Amino acid sequence: MAARKPSPPRLTVEDWLQAGYTLLAEQGVRALKIERLCQQAGVTRGSFYWHFQDMDSYRAALVDSWNTFLEKDRQSLAELDALPPRERLSAMMTALTSPGHWTLERAMREWARTDPAAAANIRTADRRLLRSVTKAYSDYGFGPEDAKLRAELTFAAGIGLLHLAGSAQQAQRITQRERFLELMLAD
Repeated sequence: MAARKPSPPRLTVEDWLQAGYTLLAEQGVRALKIERLCQQAGVTRGSFYWHFQDMDSYRAALVDSWNTFLEKDRQSLAELDALPPRERLSAMMTALTSPGHWTLERAMREWARTDPAAAANIRTADRRLLRSVTKAYSDYGFGPEDAKLRAELTFAAGIGLLHLAGSAQQAQRITQRERFLELMLAD
């Protein structure tokens, strides 16, 4: 008797969205095609069409998912306001370098290079995060100009790490993050 071929996995909408973010982060927006997604997930096109009408509806779902993620991110940042400034900055850095956040952030930044809607979402998220980081530096005791400059440098370093090979593991190193934070908090 011949062995049965295992059936392909049943994917949820969330599985499809994660596959898209991974593909965007690793291969760029040009790789975001139904065929490539199905190949990566090991399923047929029918599985894709079970959840999405077409690629446009899939992309809209990616943006909606990103917006939901941003709202959770905003709430998380607001909860950190009760922490002392140094601890708040450290907690922000830890959250923003988590593997899930890292992949999603890199994917959306890659997509934003060619898609106006994604770019608008990134700009909104960037402004919100910069305000939170600036406030933490200000609460630490820096004047408005120094707090803003330190926030921008911290932010730029984080974005730069997104584009370095192996950067997710690099950025997650606690000693490296803490050393960076000490440099940014030095007078």
